[in-house]
Amino acid sequence: MARGSGCRWLGLKDGQGKPLSTCVALATGMKCLPVDKVAKASGNVLHDWHAEVLAIRAFNRFLVDECADLAAKGMSGISDFLKWRGAHETEHLALQSAVKKQQTTSTVTERGRSPTSGTDEHEGRRTTDALSNLAYMDGQQPFEVRDDVKIYMYISEAPCGDASMELTMAAQEDATPWPIPVTEPPHESSDNHLTFHDTFLVHPPSAPKMLGRGHFDRLGIVRRKPARPDAPPTLSKSCSDKLALKQCTSLLSSLVSLLVHPGNAYLSTLVLPESQYVQSACERAFGAQGRLAPLTDPEVSSRWTGTGYAFVPFTVLPTSREFRYSRRSTAAGEELVPSNLSSLCTPWRQEMLINGVLQGRKQFDPKGASTVCRRSMWRLVAQVVVATAVATGSRRTEPLDRILEKRTYRQVKDANDLEGRKRVKVAVQDVLGGWVRNDGDENWSRDGSNLK
Repeated sequence: MARGSGCRWLGLKDGQGKPLSTCVALATGMKCLPVDKVAKASGNVLHDWHAEVLAIRAFNRFLVDECADLAAKGMSGISDFLKWRGAHETEHLALQSAVKKQQTTSTVTERGRSPTSGTDEHEGRRTTDALSNLAYMDGQQPFEVRDDVKIYMYISEAPCGDASMELTMAAQEDATPWPIPVTEPPHESSDNHLTFHDTFLVHPPSAPKMLGRGHFDRLGIVRRKPARPDAPPTLSKSCSDKLALKQCTSLLSSLVSLLVHPGNAYLSTLVLPESQYVQSACERAFGAQGRLAPLTDPEVSSRWTGTGYAFVPFTVLPTSREFRYSRRSTAAGEELVPSNLSSLCTPWRQEMLINGVLQGRKQFDPKGASTVCRRSMWRLVAQVVVATAVATGSRRTEPLDRILEKRTYRQVKDANDLEGRKRVKVAVQDVLGGWVRNDGDENWSRDGSNLK
């Protein structure tokens, strides 16, 4: 783990306030994919591997791995983090107990010992039907995060973007806003997106401006990932902006939201070291009274009715605990060197990445695809759909089955089953303003081919 690279992890804590017991996703990283390489990614290369974003991607992979495990176990399966949707904790445990009793009775019968009566067989059938009916309450996601789970996130450095602007200003010898270099007058692009001249980013008059680290006088705005002035431009939004959006869409990605209901998948608390915590910046970036205040208007939230989504602001808390390899932990005279290495770890898997792919692989080699890249996630979600249909006896699986029929990733993202989530995203992006989509990596199929 490189010094100064940053560390982000997501952990779980139960609803009774017991000490944090399980770290379910950990990540380090500090780079992202230039916009001119996005179209080459083909679902195999990560667009953004800043530690916060990579930790959230790892968390989503952890959830799908848990879904796969639950589906393999069947309707009586147990997980510390997920449950079949619609199962109340007490009811679910009682039904599981009944299923185990049924399984014990069946085992005894197979050994040649007769059951005491025919009641057990009928009771077992009723129990299995009851468990099956717990899933797909409304024909949608089969799983949900357990009621007694809360999600916490520790970040070793203030998230880039709006939540860290005061810290960025304080670190400069000259706090004068950095200019945006432009080599020639901007012109309108055919698709109304950003246009590029040499290595510099310019904007058509009708396109929203998305700044990087400079222009300190402008606070509360959407920013792209910060980089050196001579670095290739990117359209990856800052970690502050992505975390702000997650307060409405939950931590679930679009694909995972097809499997897991978002209701209890929101971040409860964000923890920052005291040295990285600026209260006014955090309240402005994330708080209900900051730039997201319009989302508290009932007229806005009423448009989300029935989607399962809501504006759920997380609490931001400071801590005296520093990450062992943070910039503040550097020994006197020790030089900090930027690292292109990133890593992720969950209870199910761990990876080392360089340039958004597995270490040791060329950047656009399909064999270098991470387990958290778009293509890998689509493949696993599709496998879980099939396993879930088997576990539930193919009961009401049509909404999930539809994702198996899509030819391209773009078709999945445009599916009606994600319409509610898209409405929420658009509403939040409109409130934040200046959100430019990082398009170009959607026309590929699950099997690895690129389609036009």
